[in-house]
Amino acid sequence: MKTREEISLLIKSRYPLLFLETADEDYSVTELREIAAELNLAYFQWSLTGGLIHGNNQNAYYQSGAPGIALKTISDLLQKTQPWGAALYVLKDFSIHLKDPVILRLCKDLLKQINNRRDTLVFLSTSYDLPLDLEPWAVHITGGYPDPTEIRKLVENSVQELTRWHQNMQIRLDHRAMEKMVRALKGLTLLQIKNVLHQAALDNNLLGIEDLAVIENYKRKVFDQEGLLEFYPLDESEEIGGFNNLKRWLAERRGSFDAIGKLTLPPPKGVLLMGIQGCGKSLAARIIARELNLPLYRLDLGKLYGSYIGQTEENLRKALKTIGRLSPLCLWIDEIEKGLAVSDSKSDGGVSKRVLATFLTWMQERKEPCFVAATANDVQALPPELLRKGRLDEIFFVDLPDELTREELFQIHLQKRGLQAGKRNLALLAKESSGFSGAEIEQAIIAALYRANRQQQQIGLSHMLEQLKTSKPLSVLRSEEITALRRWAKNRTVPV
Repeated sequence: MKTREEISLLIKSRYPLLFLETADEDYSVTELREIAAELNLAYFQWSLTGGLIHGNNQNAYYQSGAPGIALKTISDLLQKTQPWGAALYVLKDFSIHLKDPVILRLCKDLLKQINNRRDTLVFLSTSYDLPLDLEPWAVHITGGYPDPTEIRKLVENSVQELTRWHQNMQIRLDHRAMEKMVRALKGLTLLQIKNVLHQAALDNNLLGIEDLAVIENYKRKVFDQEGLLEFYPLDESEEIGGFNNLKRWLAERRGSFDAIGKLTLPPPKGVLLMGIQGCGKSLAARIIARELNLPLYRLDLGKLYGSYIGQTEENLRKALKTIGRLSPLCLWIDEIEKGLAVSDSKSDGGVSKRVLATFLTWMQERKEPCFVAATANDVQALPPELLRKGRLDEIFFVDLPDELTREELFQIHLQKRGLQAGKRNLALLAKESSGFSGAEIEQAIIAALYRANRQQQQIGLSHMLEQLKTSKPLSVLRSEEITALRRWAKNRTVPV
């Protein structure tokens, strides 16, 4: 439900007090004025500097700039029969005055007077802060953000301004690029949207699909002051060898986030990529974001933990709130078992258990479109609650690449460095690299390049084969652990 519809419904339901936490006061005031007009309610507005004003009048009620007198004035208006019937009373930044016990008492008396009437009191502020005494009367709403239709109109207006003011300005926004930009701008206020569009366009006299990275970076700076989330630009040229089952799974869900509200199917929730180190789990997370057409943000669970009581839980709440504002997005959580491993409650005061409980509840109940791409190396450290369906859609096991995949990996990493190898050489390299992970194959090529450079030669097949023979892969160094991991995953996961 949109914020506007929710406010209208709550007023019709005769809630005496609404607390509207807004990022854009002017936007919310306009919205509340329109809602009052639609519901045939008189509109009153109060501020410390302007006093209590009725509708579009210029003059305020006598001495109503004082919070106490403003409440008494509203109370007097309610006691008499008024030509307008019922009214909406919007009080700006009023919650800070409720620390005064007299003001708090007056407010409670006023709410009792309003109860079961069509009149409604609205507290408007940039942050939620309400005394416990008033909680039973109030409903907390977050607003101030334009919907997609309003964002699209603002983008179109900004394009007209930019082309009118700057003769050399180029606009490259077809329908698909426009829809992507509108979605990327979700969660920003009208002023912020205008600022970031002008910033992106004036940087190179061009506004187009390339500026999505600028918008995402701007959003991260606005919403994530603590640096709990890290934005990762996606590389369209990145390739991943193998992972055919994951690629097929993603292909079936491609476009699901573009069609939110149009399809009866719910958007996918996420996957867990578990398996052997160095086999491409982190790269797969980046590919997932690209295939689902979502911006990629990495949540570092280690940054959540603080040294002060309650700091960790507060950091998690901030991170989840930021994710909601940035959505739709792909949330990458690397080595999730290290951040959500539950330790003895006596050693950390139960912090890890509370963090796990909050995170699991969010994964299950979240409404915002967010795809979780989590990776894990140590399955034994994973909380069993994390693995059940409903929190994640599927668990994929990432094993060491087979011979065909290793051949593909050699080709990818050689081409990445401007090198070529014949089919027969690729087949030989794949055969000789049995037990090597993707990361170890890449490192073997890099080591071969160093050896050839030292010998002042062009890299050849012999250099790479030499590195493969001298290097001991993880499958040899940790063979017992890998065998146990494969045994656990055999009938519990889907191979990638």
